[in-house]
Amino acid sequence: MGSSQGSTLSADVMSLVDTLPVLAKTLIAGGVAGAVAKTAVAPLERIKILLQTRTNDFRTLGVSQSLKKVLQCDGPLGFYKGNGASVIRIIPYAALHYMTYEVYRNWILENNLPLGSGPVVDLVAGSAAGGTAVLCTYPLDLARTKLAYQVSDASQSFRGGANGVYRQHAYSGIKEVLSMAYKEAGPRGLYRGIGPTLIGILPYAGLKFYIYEELKRHVPEEHQNSVRMHLPCGALAGLFGQTLTYPLDVVRRQMQVENLQPMTSDGSNKRYKNTFDGLNTIVRTQGWRQLFAGLSINYIKIVPSVAIGFTVYESMKSWLRIPPRERSKPA
Repeated sequence: MGSSQGSTLSADVMSLVDTLPVLAKTLIAGGVAGAVAKTAVAPLERIKILLQTRTNDFRTLGVSQSLKKVLQCDGPLGFYKGNGASVIRIIPYAALHYMTYEVYRNWILENNLPLGSGPVVDLVAGSAAGGTAVLCTYPLDLARTKLAYQVSDASQSFRGGANGVYRQHAYSGIKEVLSMAYKEAGPRGLYRGIGPTLIGILPYAGLKFYIYEELKRHVPEEHQNSVRMHLPCGALAGLFGQTLTYPLDVVRRQMQVENLQPMTSDGSNKRYKNTFDGLNTIVRTQGWRQLFAGLSINYIKIVPSVAIGFTVYESMKSWLRIPPRERSKPA
């Protein structure tokens, strides 16, 4: 009886799924893929943000010591501080990213643009999709970074030293972060750091899809839906793409938490005028190594993150019965 009811429910669910348009299915597949991947690596993402932004507190610590410090200050749940904002952001971000990638790719192929029909199309479509997704969800990324920056340790509330004394504001949640950012600078406050984000995401997103599709092209067609194929292809795509754009990620994170940083000698917070000013200032005042702070943990994080993301996406596409699209051909 129970087995029969379960089969009927499953059939009803699949019947409902079959009525959805392909774009809706792609949105669902992308959203699930993003949420699963982000949650799986949330502890590593928090440590990476702290290494990138808390230069005084975490700069001399390695990955293991940083993990211990977060555990001591915030407890086990501290590894997931800001992950709520991250998941709320990543579901629409990943959904838009994957969906608009498919839309842009099909549009390019249907309009016979002079890009051929090979992986170059994936490069252009991936870059455009990444930019679209960032613009639509950036305020939530800002909130995620500010929440992850906070360390719940009494000794962190006030700090003295060469850079002066300041009080670190403790945000209660996403709503307060966005409200205060808007009060400080209006809509521009919600998009502080968008410059390096876009400069970084365009090549990163494009390279990620380009490399992934190029690697897939060399896999026999009968293995196209194999998890063993998706994992290594996705991992390599994320590894190469992230390495080339990592310094821009550091600038973005520091711009996002500028109002939480120590005050300068004149009683003001340091502010980067733009992306290139941020790069120059970091090299001049913190050393060029700071542009790669947290890169080692990012390698540990990005490989499973992108691999899991692509694998879940492909699995969801199969479960949702999204028809396979035309395979990329050599340009």
